[in-house]
Order: sequence, then structure tokens, then C-alpha cells
Amino acid sequence: MTEPAATGRDGDARGAGRDGIPLVHAVNVHKAFHGNEVLKGIDMDVRQGQVVCLLGPSGSGKTTFLRCINQLESIDGGRIWVDGDLMGYRDAGGRLHHLTDKQVAAQRREIGMVFQRFNLFPHMTVLANVMEAPVQVKGERKTEVKERAVQLLDRVGLAEKADAYPGQLSGGQQQRVAIARALAMQPKLMLFDEPTSALDPELVGEVLTVMRELAASGMTMIVVTHEMAFAREVADHVVFMDAGVVVEQGPPREVIGNPQHDRTRAFLSRMRSESHDG
Repeated sequence: MTEPAATGRDGDARGAGRDGIPLVHAVNVHKAFHGNEVLKGIDMDVRQGQVVCLLGPSGSGKTTFLRCINQLESIDGGRIWVDGDLMGYRDAGGRLHHLTDKQVAAQRREIGMVFQRFNLFPHMTVLANVMEAPVQVKGERKTEVKERAVQLLDRVGLAEKADAYPGQLSGGQQQRVAIARALAMQPKLMLFDEPTSALDPELVGEVLTVMRELAASGMTMIVVTHEMAFAREVADHVVFMDAGVVVEQGPPREVIGNPQHDRTRAFLSRMRSESHDG
């Protein structure tokens, strides 16, 4: 299913990627684990500058789809392009051939990913964590990377924590460092896999504030989240997944505000109930 260019949060049409195509273009993506089909033919387009939120119950395939975009999982069928590049494969006369590990790693450098867990290096300072990948993976000069890292830490509100170690930070602060670390690679796309789910409730807001600022700056983002208020406010496009398929998608005011499918309505009702119970 190919969506027309979406209208962004500020009312302008979101652009396309290279050669006028969507930045992310997924067609009929399948993925199975040990015979269990987790993705059953996912089609999705994400335009440059869009924020797309993936909603759905646990086990619906949202995280697996993110990991397939970033080639942390290889797909079993279909194709995914990011900025015109076929991810994980090269097409030779209609036949797909796996890229080498080195070629996959080069593709992955263009995509930032923030996980549920922060995965910071505990023996490194906050500043060193943010600097590590651009220096070691991209071979950039330390002086230039340090300047960028300092600016990124200021952007996520942690400039004063540059010399601290991860163990000295709260979970929310560690997640903000993880966001800065991903941004240090200057990605064209950011993927967020439930970035607030491991946080205490009082720390969720500080991470969402950083993500709102990132969205407002025009970063293309795909966000797996259960934060309905965030999805309603920030997303250009919402996709509801269940049992490995896209059940419903569209602007948040339609999917969240006026869902058309029973499965979507049941999920949103359950989320509202859990929110009130909490």
C-alpha cells in the first residue's frame, strides 16, 4: 500500500528521499522465527521528515519490523529500501544476493536506533559514549566529534553530565545519552523501540521531550510506542499492527481518535484502561 506524501505537523507536505521516492519503502515484508511467521507481508512508506508511530499489542511484529529495517534481522521475503538503497541485498537481474557483513554495516551507519535498554558502555564517561561510534566506526577526527558530542549532550539537556558515568545517571538520563549517541552518527533515519518502556513513570516525560524536539527539527522517525498522547501529538502517521499485519493506518486523529477496526478499538480501549489504572 503506497501512501501519498503526508502533511507534516507544521502543515507543509513532507518530502521524499533520493530520486523522489519515500525515505523508507517496505514491500511485502515477511519474517519468521522457527516456523512462526511474525511479519506477514508488511507494506509501509515513510517520507523524509515524517514521524510514524507503530502501535499494537506485544507480539504484533512492531519491533521485528524495526530490526528488519536496520538489518539486525534479515527478512525472509519482500524488500526494504532506505533512501533508495535495498537493505541487506543487491539485486542482480531480479535475483537477490546477500550483502557482505561489511556492506550491511555501512548501510546501518545511516540509521540510528534507540532501544528499550540503554546499552551504554559502563566503563566510559557520557561524553566518551557519545563519541565512540563516529571515531571508531566512521574514523572521524576526535576534535570534531567531541565538539559535536558536546552540542548533542546540551541538546538533550545533559551538558553538565559529560564527565559522569552511566551508573551515576537515572534511567531517563541514560536514555537521553543513548539518543545523543545515535544522533552523533548523523543518521538520516531514527528508529525508536519503545524507548520509555523500561523507565519509571516519572522519568518518561524527559525522554519524550527530547523526542518531540527531534521531531520538530525535521528528523525522520519511526517510533514503536505505547505512549498514546505522544503518538497523537507528534506523529504524522500512525500504523496499528496486530498478529504480523497492518490492520489500520492513517493520521493519528483518525486511527486513535476514530478507529475503524474492532482490533484497533479493543487495543485502544485496553490502553486507556491501563492508563487510568496506573
